[in-house]
Amino acid sequence: MHISPTYSSRFIASSSPTPPPSRVHRFPSSSTPTSTSPRALSFSTSIGSAPPSLAFSRRRSAPVNFRARIRSSASVIERFRSKIPNMASENAFKSILTGLPKPGGGEFGKYYSLPALNDPRIDKLPYSIRILLESAIRNCDNFQVTKDDVEKIIDWENTSPKQVEIPFKPARVLLQDFTGVPAVVDLACMRDAMNRLGSDSNKINPLVPVDLVIDHSVQVDVAKSENAVQLNMELEFQRNKERFGFLKWGSTAFHNMLVVPPGSGIVHQVNLEYLGRVVFNTNGILYPDSVVGTDSHTTMIDGLGVAGWGVGGIEAEAAMLGQDKVIYFISMKQTYRLSGKLQNGVTATDLVLTVTQMLRKHGVVGKFVEFYGDGMSELSLADRATIANMSPEYGATMGFFPVDHVTLQYLKLTGRSDETVAMIEAYLRANNMFVDYDEPQKEKVYSSCLELDLADVEPCVSGPKRPHDRVPLREMKADWQSCLDSKVGFKGFKVPKEVQGKVVKFSYHGQPAELKHGSVVIAAITSCTNTSNPSVMLGAALVAKKACELGIEVKPWVKTSLAPGSGVVPNTCSRGNALAHACFNIVGYGCTTCIGNSGDLDESVAAAISDNDIVAAAVLSGNRNFEGRVHPLTRANYLASPPLVVAYALAGTVNIDFEKEPIGIAKDGKSVYFRDIWPSNEEIAEVVQSSVLPDMFKSTYEAITKGKPMWNALSVPASTLYSWDPKSTYIHEPPYFKDMTMAPPGSHGVKDAYCLLNFGDSITTDHISPAGSIHKDSPAAKYLLERGVDRRDFNSYGSRRGNDEVMARGTFANIRIVNKLLKGEVGPKTIHIPTGEKLYAFDAAMRYKADGHDTIVLAGAEYGSGSSRDWAAKGPMLLGVKAVIAKSFERIHRSNLVGMGIIPLCFKAGEDAETLGLTGHERYTIDLPSSISEMRPGQDVVVVTDTGKSFTCTARFDTEVELAYFDHGGILPFVIRNLINSTQ
Repeated sequence: MHISPTYSSRFIASSSPTPPPSRVHRFPSSSTPTSTSPRALSFSTSIGSAPPSLAFSRRRSAPVNFRARIRSSASVIERFRSKIPNMASENAFKSILTGLPKPGGGEFGKYYSLPALNDPRIDKLPYSIRILLESAIRNCDNFQVTKDDVEKIIDWENTSPKQVEIPFKPARVLLQDFTGVPAVVDLACMRDAMNRLGSDSNKINPLVPVDLVIDHSVQVDVAKSENAVQLNMELEFQRNKERFGFLKWGSTAFHNMLVVPPGSGIVHQVNLEYLGRVVFNTNGILYPDSVVGTDSHTTMIDGLGVAGWGVGGIEAEAAMLGQDKVIYFISMKQTYRLSGKLQNGVTATDLVLTVTQMLRKHGVVGKFVEFYGDGMSELSLADRATIANMSPEYGATMGFFPVDHVTLQYLKLTGRSDETVAMIEAYLRANNMFVDYDEPQKEKVYSSCLELDLADVEPCVSGPKRPHDRVPLREMKADWQSCLDSKVGFKGFKVPKEVQGKVVKFSYHGQPAELKHGSVVIAAITSCTNTSNPSVMLGAALVAKKACELGIEVKPWVKTSLAPGSGVVPNTCSRGNALAHACFNIVGYGCTTCIGNSGDLDESVAAAISDNDIVAAAVLSGNRNFEGRVHPLTRANYLASPPLVVAYALAGTVNIDFEKEPIGIAKDGKSVYFRDIWPSNEEIAEVVQSSVLPDMFKSTYEAITKGKPMWNALSVPASTLYSWDPKSTYIHEPPYFKDMTMAPPGSHGVKDAYCLLNFGDSITTDHISPAGSIHKDSPAAKYLLERGVDRRDFNSYGSRRGNDEVMARGTFANIRIVNKLLKGEVGPKTIHIPTGEKLYAFDAAMRYKADGHDTIVLAGAEYGSGSSRDWAAKGPMLLGVKAVIAKSFERIHRSNLVGMGIIPLCFKAGEDAETLGLTGHERYTIDLPSSISEMRPGQDVVVVTDTGKSFTCTARFDTEVELAYFDHGGILPFVIRNLINSTQ
């Protein structure tokens, strides 16, 4: 694998010399949508023939951009505005615009030819960097993108060690509903702000294609039932009817936005199987597909050779509004060379967990990782997508697999037309973006190279609290014992020796039942990471089939579920309905257990766990297992392949040595071992060959465009301004722009701030802004109860992201969060320093705000790791947090803090709160210049406490544009003022 330049993100305005990509429907024209809301369902809308209201997207009066050298945002706006009439209208590289001939005559279109530059340095560029180069060339107008920018990319070998900014415009934006709802709320709110400031509210429209897949709202309320899908969908619509109606309104009120209805699949699997273009052909111009998404696992599309990664919801909104994304190199790129072949019994999940551990240990945070080598031929496209999917878990911006013959085969398998695939291959070969392993490979330039022999990978799981804590299956029993013995931490629960063997007996629906430490209470085949991969899904079906034949059953109190990432999965796994016979009934098509939508455990099981302090376990085929994420009552959570999920469900415990101990007793009374039910690679390959067919993909995605009856029945208003309902507990107008004026608020420091919370390392966005259930005693619960919402209708935090009142109360509300101010107590409370009272974090923050006090947060390393979550930045801002001082930040979260006007500060190397003797009981003053023109990216800032301590931090405003965002109070006010100024 190659680790390529680390990227942080910024956006600049775009005048879009290349027209927006067309929505080309890949399947036969007979699949014309039948919904009355074509924008919500149709994949065939042509943006090239957009209505007059879309003309803004192609006018030269697009948002004025903030270039890299700005010092004073007001003066820069004026300077750039004066340049607009004189901007170059022609592409600076028009001379290399080349026709791409079709084999039978004519041409596919024209493209900007990299070989035509005749620059030998390009041959050394990693494939992912070539995509950035093509984008810069195609959009080069010598104003927003200059020839100097192009040269910086071509000279990547020399510029990559430096912080060199380069512009990059993604072809499209991808959303899911948890992040999509607040994005559409913000767009609707921005329209209102434009209206109040006397400007044209219809300027707020996506200027690049936006695909929003509703997949995060389904919960596993009903499991182990043939009717689970229908019953869970009915409950999903009951809970989310208002949210869904709002999104359907957005699909009609905003141009260029496609909404895929609930029940269709998981966003990243739908993106891989259907939405991904690989190459665009827009108005006769060919160029590579690329995407930024508001979910960190957008990287899954990298397995298809499409450059894609996660950004914060705030950044995605700016991208929708025509703000180009600018990435800057922090360090050089690295490759990961794969060789050999996976051994028998080893799955793609085992491989990705191994890669995740290796890369996390090596350190690739924020870098591009590019995979290559002889072993590539042994990896199916689905295997590659599995590895790319978990890029956030190993910390990379991307885990990129260049397009090769395997990619082309997958495109045909998933129903892309022969002509489309021929165009993709012809373009990528002509532009030196295609890898043909049958030909000699030219040496590329990378900073370093890691190597993995696939034969060294062995079966494994990861956990119990982090995805990169891999445990070989043969060591699982010993590792579990170590976790029971060890102090509380990522690998410990500190269970006293005398109670480690405790057996809790209880009655489960009249049947005798028992739980021990390590008992599996949730077993879920879930998440796009694995459900997109036929080999592991069919492997799970074969394990279930063999177990059923032997008469082994899952214990009734284990909550089992199957949540496919697309409608294709049931067709591939339908043989004998083995998974259903093993109690893995389909519960819905979307993200479930992996994001905390696991539903309630049976009351008897929940009571047995809670009353006896049992360390219960969940085993899931997901990508995240942070504490408190999967379910509040499963303190141990292990990531595993789908067939291993079935095996652990059958065993009923993670405290087992599969090599020596039986999984169960067969109907003939004999012990059944793991090896008796585990299929060989040959068995799986044979079933995959006969079960995965192109027609399955075609029929599935033709049906997607028609929508479900409950979705089609939703009626929405035709207005372009949203009518906010003040009584709504789902959709609420946020306060971001209520007092906004045309004058930016300017730079500001922090004076005598109290510490709201004091954290250690690895505080995730799940800790900061939970997506799971709303605890009955929490401030959010109190808010909902006061408004007449019954507890059974609380739904999840994720489903209520469109309501800032709920989300502010849910900030820092994770029941497993560890705040040092509480001196060992775990939970969502803090100490109100002036009074010494122990309060919920929200209540303490509101008291500070009422008394006129600023607050800051102290944190350790990797603050904000986990899923990209805009509310992890919006929530603290609404609580009055002015700065976060940490050892290090996760890339997207740091950017989101800047986007919401919060100051991110990093301790100097070797220092942290503990080494500096900071307890969190001090008051903190951060002195910043009053004029943004006096600030520089990454400059040192002195922090002084009221106890006389003083220390220096690095201000993590990493680019000039981020300083401009801070000057404006955040990225969204910046965009609004720019839009208004651009037409005055």
